[in-house]
Amino acid sequence: MEQIILNILEALRRGETVDDKALVKLIHAEARREGADKRDLAKRRLLPFYQRVKREEPARWAGWNVDSDLERQLLQVLRMKPRRTASGVATITVITKPWPCSGDCLFCPNDLRMPKSYLHPEPACARAEQNCFDPYLQVSARLTALSQMGHATDKIELIVLGGTWSDYPEGYQTWFMSELFRALNDDAVAGVAANPMLARPGISRVEAGRLLDDAPADALPPVVTERRESYRAAGIATDEAELAAGVADEQERVDAAVGGYNRAVRRLYGPGTPWGEVAEWQTATMEELERQQRINETAKHRVVGLVIETRPDAVTPQALTLIRRLGCTKIQMGIQSLNQHLLDINERRVSVAQIERAFSLARLFGFKIHAHFMLNLLGATPEGDKRDYECFMTESAFMPDEVKVYPCALIEGSRLVGCYERGEWRPYTEEELLDVLADDIVVTPAFCRISRMIRDFSSDDIMVGNKKPNLRQLVENRLAARGEGAVVREIRYREISTAGADLDELSLDEEVAYETPVTYERFLQWVTPQGKIAGFLRLSLPDRAFVAARAGELPTTPDEAMIREVHVYGMAARVGDQGQATQHHGLGRLLVERACEIARDAGYARINVISAIGTREYYRHLGFYDHGLYLQKEL
Repeated sequence: MEQIILNILEALRRGETVDDKALVKLIHAEARREGADKRDLAKRRLLPFYQRVKREEPARWAGWNVDSDLERQLLQVLRMKPRRTASGVATITVITKPWPCSGDCLFCPNDLRMPKSYLHPEPACARAEQNCFDPYLQVSARLTALSQMGHATDKIELIVLGGTWSDYPEGYQTWFMSELFRALNDDAVAGVAANPMLARPGISRVEAGRLLDDAPADALPPVVTERRESYRAAGIATDEAELAAGVADEQERVDAAVGGYNRAVRRLYGPGTPWGEVAEWQTATMEELERQQRINETAKHRVVGLVIETRPDAVTPQALTLIRRLGCTKIQMGIQSLNQHLLDINERRVSVAQIERAFSLARLFGFKIHAHFMLNLLGATPEGDKRDYECFMTESAFMPDEVKVYPCALIEGSRLVGCYERGEWRPYTEEELLDVLADDIVVTPAFCRISRMIRDFSSDDIMVGNKKPNLRQLVENRLAARGEGAVVREIRYREISTAGADLDELSLDEEVAYETPVTYERFLQWVTPQGKIAGFLRLSLPDRAFVAARAGELPTTPDEAMIREVHVYGMAARVGDQGQATQHHGLGRLLVERACEIARDAGYARINVISAIGTREYYRHLGFYDHGLYLQKEL
């Protein structure tokens, strides 16, 4: 393995490009020379080897004569899945423990091993279950994997999924967030031996779990070792067979509609169970959370975005105030449809009026709104779905910042199965689905990002419905076939991604503006001559009269504007590393300065920014100061 590293370094010194094709040739050549299995020299093993030598054998590493620039090039060659950080940050998704849900939608899966609507084979869910749904352990596992794949991890977006966040006890919410920050503050990165899925190609999740349990103590961060032992002592299972057996009887009752999900979850995870015992120490004070947040402001791994998941009917000023104190900057909200009839027959238990109110409150609090929109619900038609989505994107009460638009899929155990068996619901054909999604992309405005077009269900879990994981690619191919008439403006399609951008070619586009019932929104974006997007800022200018009339509910005053998001794209670069990425070249600062000018010209006296914990220092350097739930600047 050392010889392959040396060969790569030599090629880079000669100025050669070592892409994946060239790397494969180097690996195969060395495998033939050594008479080794080329899988043992695979790309996924090279970076952990390099990192181990640098950390544990400094004299050997020094002999390779790797300076900072050469190392940067080497890491680009060895980095696994480069798109993981192409948006500028490293994303870590964590899952909360199973808990009763305030909703009971017809289409929702009822997997008792998971929070409502999630399935245990989904990648993030499987990792969560392997780590007892513990936030510290989940962050440590993902931080380890990202580090060993060669990604910069100093800027982290935390995505907390698991149903309606506000359904959980406040003490658990505070503890969960405290532990997320603490894992990052502790730099809880394990050694290669504790990441067997990376170190050994082809290993199953079950086998990986066993190897993790048997990992040498010095390969795991101290808190990880202690925490895993605490769960073992409480009787919390991580073995696949035990996990399946533990819920089997209750799951059979729920699937047969003999008992409900919530009652079963209370019996499995409530008082008198191992999970009930664990719940006694899964609590923290706000003071402890705030201490971890202060540490994170200058930590090695800083939180630059924190996302929770909720329902529109759970969005209140009180809930948003707590969510903001926890450090959140973005809210994922299940909307599914704006057709009240569809919401009702799918037993969504949400009204369109509640959705409107939730959007207005979230905007006034400064949150980014990431909505979920579902096609092919019971009672829906392709043409109706097109009209519904266009309304969602164009009516002033809605117009989300980001959206997951995906088709309903039939999952065993959901109550939709009965509708399917009675002939009341059918999945769209592939032709129908592609047609709807293609039209949806075209009507999506330039300020909105389509983050997903599928749920992360495996094809084995989908009884009927779309099973193709490359659905977005199929949709984009269809749009390409339409020709020049199909103009795509949504953000993800236009991101510069891993390609980077020539800074001299970028221009600041200020033309995108739109009104909501409570704000006037300005979307500022750095774009290339081809329309690719390198960075953007969301500026909200609140309706002064509306804010004044609700002074007791809102955390802001009528003369305050709000920056809801600043994002610069390009491969995630470490803080202080200029490299060739668009980050750290002042694009964000220029966006903020222009937003301040616009707000001042509009008559606002101050401007707030809904800063993540890890970006507080950045905004302080731009003249902002701490002010309640936000950072603020005089205009």
